[in-house]
Amino acid sequence: MDAEKLFDLNQNVEGILIYNGTESSNDPSFFYSTQLTRGLFEMSYVFLTRKNLKVITSQLEEETARSEDLDVEVFTSGKQRDELLKEVTKGITFLGINYSGLSHADFLSLKDKLPNKEFVDVGESISSLRQIKSEREITKLKEAARIVSKVGENIPGMLKDGLTEGELAAKVNYEMMKNGATSPSFDTIAAFGPDAAEPHFSGGNRKLKKGEVVLVDFGAKYQRYCSDMTRSYFFGKPDREMQEMYETVLNSQAAGIKAVKSGENGKLVDAAARKVIDSSKFKGRFIHGLGHGVGLNVHDHPALSSQMDFFLKENMVVTVEPGVYIPNKGGVRIEDDVIVTKNGCQVITTAPKELQVV
Repeated sequence: MDAEKLFDLNQNVEGILIYNGTESSNDPSFFYSTQLTRGLFEMSYVFLTRKNLKVITSQLEEETARSEDLDVEVFTSGKQRDELLKEVTKGITFLGINYSGLSHADFLSLKDKLPNKEFVDVGESISSLRQIKSEREITKLKEAARIVSKVGENIPGMLKDGLTEGELAAKVNYEMMKNGATSPSFDTIAAFGPDAAEPHFSGGNRKLKKGEVVLVDFGAKYQRYCSDMTRSYFFGKPDREMQEMYETVLNSQAAGIKAVKSGENGKLVDAAARKVIDSSKFKGRFIHGLGHGVGLNVHDHPALSSQMDFFLKENMVVTVEPGVYIPNKGGVRIEDDVIVTKNGCQVITTAPKELQVV
């Protein structure tokens, strides 16, 4: 994190405190600021000034934090943690915190611990900084993309009569871990035939049959950074309508990728891809936005949508993922991760996209 820039955006704050709660309320910005790649760091804090970053954590995470050569304060009890918190923020009146990273209960608890502080929400500034990826972050994102690309190449060989959606999802997860993923970045979607008409399908036990579309949406997490890729395949020759659907989506994605560049409005990128689908027999069947940001979260920030103005900047990483969905028949989605460049973009998920019949 560029602390100087963050303080420049919030000149009224004297210090910034980022709290990483428990599993249900952790804040990715804690890991953005520290770039820690291991550990949970539950109920830990980062305290930032313009010139210093301090981690306040438990003995459980001490070795991990010190291995990254960070300035670390270690507590052995909740009481000691609260005393350290008061000590490091002593003399500060205006304290920046990330409202969006706190549960309501954690916010009330923090107010109780630091009753004399004036809290200032710096969450929007942190979010804007997180959208532009550093060279270090891009290296991790490229590795996460390499992993899913490798797995995507191998998915056709996993398909066989009677394979269930759950079995395919498990195989994809295994292959991601085998190829170096820290974990999947979200629950893998494997949808066959009519199930592929649901963009966020989950929990299926349908058995694969000849002639069906196979839609697989999956992502790898590498050192906390995510990838997100979708490929659609055919198990046996599809009918003419499904072939047309595939080619339309592929052409739509090509138009979207061509439109991505620094300074472009994401709304216009969405429109370029949507025009291809709405000029076909599948008009109105592209029912979601074209793409989203990718980073520490798989949905890191909004990006490409007809519903909002969002201007792309160099070194943002976004998805381009048009789809067509016909209830009771099936769907096709093709998704890649791209790095926004000055005059275009670099596609970093590279599994084949031509229509594949297995």
